[in-house]
Order: sequence, then C-alpha cells, then structure tokens
Amino acid sequence: MPTRTARTAWSGTLEQGSGRVELTSSGLATYDVSFPQRAAEDAGGTTSPEELIAAAHSSCFAMQLSALIAEAGGTPVALDVRADVSLGPDPAGGFHLTGIELTVRGEVEGLDADGFQKAAEGARTGCPVSKALTGVEISLDAALAS
Repeated sequence: MPTRTARTAWSGTLEQGSGRVELTSSGLATYDVSFPQRAAEDAGGTTSPEELIAAAHSSCFAMQLSALIAEAGGTPVALDVRADVSLGPDPAGGFHLTGIELTVRGEVEGLDADGFQKAAEGARTGCPVSKALTGVEISLDAALAS
C-alpha cells in the first residue's frame, strides 16, 4: 500500500509565526496555518490540523461505510458525512483533541435503518483513521436520509 506525504514550512514563534501546509503527494493545494487562527472560532481563511484531520476522517469513514453497506447486502446511493474535530486545553498542559463528532446521512437501497446504523457503527470503529485516533472520543449520529 502507498505512503502519502504532506509537508509544512513554518517560521516564527507559536504566537506570531505562521506556516504553509502542502499536500505533497497529490500536489493539489497548499494551505496557510497559524496558531492564533487555529485557536480562534473564525478560521479566517487558514486551515488547521483539526480541519485536516476532519477531512481525513470524513473521507475515510465514507469509504469504510460504503464497503460495509455493500457487505450487508445494500447499495450506497449517496452518503453525506461530516466530521467535527474539537481542540481544547489539556489538563496535563498544552492542548489536545477533545472529541470528534461524525454525522452521516445516507441514501441506501436494500438496508433498513437498523442495518444502516450497524454499518455506520462498524465504520466508526473500523476505518483506518478512527483506528489511528483511538485516544479521542468519537461519537456518531447516523441516519437514513428522509
């Protein structure tokens, strides 16, 4: 299996410094990062490690869920997955991820709500990004689209 790479160039202190994150493997984009924007409610046009983790987690979860739906005999027509990753103070000092909330709404043929919920729970615990983030509480809100 392949290895994917991202690179960050940073200059300055934590409080006054800034950086640029490059998606090196794909070459798709380079994004600005700064700690003041990372800790602010308004991202102000910069990204953060938490947003990048959210992107990785939502896409990984969607892939895993589509596989589990198919394994259960269903057909995933459309999945809308959102990952909210929260940053907060760490009682031991510094900061840590305080939680991840996964929300998914699915249009699925051949599975009822219980089957969809079971597949979503399997994806929550089984996708590789979830496995990598076992030190963070991951909650799930899964439902079929109405």
